[in-house]
Amino acid sequence: MLLTGLLASSLMAQETKTGWNFGALPAVTYSTDQGFQYGALVNLFDYGDGSIYPDYYHRIYVEASTFTKGSSILRVMYDSDYLIKGIRYAVDLSYMPDFAYDFYGFNGFASVYNKKWVDDEMNPDYRSRLFYAMQRHLFRFKNDFIGNIGENNWHWNAGLSIQNFKVRDLNVDKFNKGKDPEDPKYLDPDEPTLYEYYKNSGLLTSEEADGGWITGIKGGISYDSRDQRACPMNGIWAETGIEVVPEFLGAESSFGKFYFTWRQYFTLKENDLSFAYRLGYQQTLFGDVPFYYQGQVIVSELRGALSEGLGGSKTIRGLLRNRVIGDGFAYGNAELRWKMLRFKFINQNWYLGTNYFFDACQVTSQIDVDVTDLENYLEGSAADYYIGGKDKLHMAAGLGLKLVMNENFIISADIGKALKEQDGDMEFYIGLNYLF
Repeated sequence: MLLTGLLASSLMAQETKTGWNFGALPAVTYSTDQGFQYGALVNLFDYGDGSIYPDYYHRIYVEASTFTKGSSILRVMYDSDYLIKGIRYAVDLSYMPDFAYDFYGFNGFASVYNKKWVDDEMNPDYRSRLFYAMQRHLFRFKNDFIGNIGENNWHWNAGLSIQNFKVRDLNVDKFNKGKDPEDPKYLDPDEPTLYEYYKNSGLLTSEEADGGWITGIKGGISYDSRDQRACPMNGIWAETGIEVVPEFLGAESSFGKFYFTWRQYFTLKENDLSFAYRLGYQQTLFGDVPFYYQGQVIVSELRGALSEGLGGSKTIRGLLRNRVIGDGFAYGNAELRWKMLRFKFINQNWYLGTNYFFDACQVTSQIDVDVTDLENYLEGSAADYYIGGKDKLHMAAGLGLKLVMNENFIISADIGKALKEQDGDMEFYIGLNYLF
């Protein structure tokens, strides 16, 4: 009904916005990964006198929501180029409990995904619809700083993040509440999950199996020539750096990771049509990384509630969430973006857009897996769970729809199809913002 009203509105010229503007929405979204989301979010933008519109002076984002598959988001985020003179500052305070966090093992295709084990529709091979899941509750306090280097587009980046990961077995009673044991959705309390196989066999050390604290110190450089942040039509946004997690700040072990991301934007038709791509690479430089941190995709500044994968709405759309985990990995996204209809509604500037994408990734450096530990635990072959070997390219393609207010508040819907059966099938996402 809202979309019908918007499309029925007459086309009008863009109007410069001033002062504080906000988009307040019920957080009613959907993703194949997490189910339906319900709650509320507020996105506040301060445009001041309008001289820098569509850029802004201050932004505050608040969200409280939960998902039908067992996760929640309680998040407050603030970012500004003007709070600290000469420095872009972003702070994020979040608590995100997830009672069915996806875990498919390590090293991409080296870990076997068996769709029949999670298909409860009259399937004799069925084990549990949450066989590839565990509990993971995350507390995060993240601070990112970006400053200028000279008078050009080069910047220095720094960051301090304090995170606590709590990892547990599935709370089967929570998911069985109100269900009859004869219900196909009823979970057998005696059926172990893949996480339990990894934990009980010793593939996960006792220190890391239940989570822990990660205090990361990050530093690097970036180059940013984008013409606009939310949906650039031209320019380059590249960053590289190192994150170090020292044991003396509470981590189980010291380690360091290198990260590099290159994003580039091309105008194909002024104001309306653009092509964008993103390339990323991440590698552990030293130390032993706890398994629960291996999926983090390190960036200079968060653009969503999470930056992890690979697989899911924020990394490789169409792949199962967290399908690809390794000690090092590379990924890429290519996207054609068309702002096809502009109009004015409720005294705000809007446009309706579409996007068409191809995403891919691959593990480049593997996590050490001693498959004999798993074989000894199983008292036989581990081939149903882990086959080893070098990873190959994971690919997905799809399209999306965007509804955007004042160039910055972006309601997004994407549908992606994995191109290989081991990566899943079709995934659907509704959320906020372009992917990059």
